[in-house]
Amino acid sequence: MTPDTITNHLLNWLLAGDVAIQYQVCRDLLDAERPDLRARIAIEGWGAQFLRARQPEGHWGRGFYQPKWISTHYTLLDLKHLGITPDLAPIRAAISHILAHHKSADGGVNPAKTVEKSDVCINGMFLNYAAYFGMPVASLHSIVDFLIGVQMADGGFNCQSNQQGAVHSSLHSTISVLEGIGEYRVNGYTYRAAELAVIARQAQEFILLHRLFRSDRTGAIISPRFLLLSYPSRWFYDILRALDYFRSVGADYDPRMQDALDVLRQKRRKDGTWPLQAKHPGQTHFDMETPGQPSRWNTLRALRVLAHFRQDNPVGV
Repeated sequence: MTPDTITNHLLNWLLAGDVAIQYQVCRDLLDAERPDLRARIAIEGWGAQFLRARQPEGHWGRGFYQPKWISTHYTLLDLKHLGITPDLAPIRAAISHILAHHKSADGGVNPAKTVEKSDVCINGMFLNYAAYFGMPVASLHSIVDFLIGVQMADGGFNCQSNQQGAVHSSLHSTISVLEGIGEYRVNGYTYRAAELAVIARQAQEFILLHRLFRSDRTGAIISPRFLLLSYPSRWFYDILRALDYFRSVGADYDPRMQDALDVLRQKRRKDGTWPLQAKHPGQTHFDMETPGQPSRWNTLRALRVLAHFRQDNPVGV
């Protein structure tokens, strides 16, 4: 197997995975939209397992944010990432409940009973799945207002900025907000959309200034964990999550991405796959993949990233 192509063997391996993987492989690697596969995500495999875990009261876990990672919040994020059809009534009902019962005075959604100020990361993730599942725009106004109001001077975001006075943005928080803005814009929401477009460019620049994982002052690696490929990402930043975000919004190649792209290519195994290198500790409904083993999620995401940025012509079936 040559490192710059996806062979029939590798393609067949990907297509032998969960129906969510099958759908995204067809959509992103083969340029074939398959609504029949997408419709099956809710009734079989991982999607059906997540939906079956819903409590009789309509939520997951013990409610909005507890415990990690089986709460309503992270389950909805998982379902969004599967590519499940966005018109499912139980999901929209769960999001409506959050909006009705977990808004803070600052306009953000807030699961905490003792912390008045909303968490920036949570609101970025919330906007991500709320926009994907088509919540009414008026219900998202205060979320958008809140996020615009907590952007930092360096262009990014930090979940401690409105709580403990952080003065430098966080890659974790910035990617969560960027994903939320991206989903909001791609789904056609117009409220303050022009402002969000400017903010997104500024936040992207913050990530690019750090070459996706390096100090903007010294060039040193900020955290070795940023180079580990995890999935699901939860709220944690890593280079594949960042690169896949840039791909998802149609960003052009920037030379400052190259260090991360090189690291990603180097992680490819001889069999053409990428491994699951990290699992974030916490309770899960089930494990989609096993750490240390070949990962269909990471292989799919890496291949579509490399194809988008024209690195090694990775799709050559």
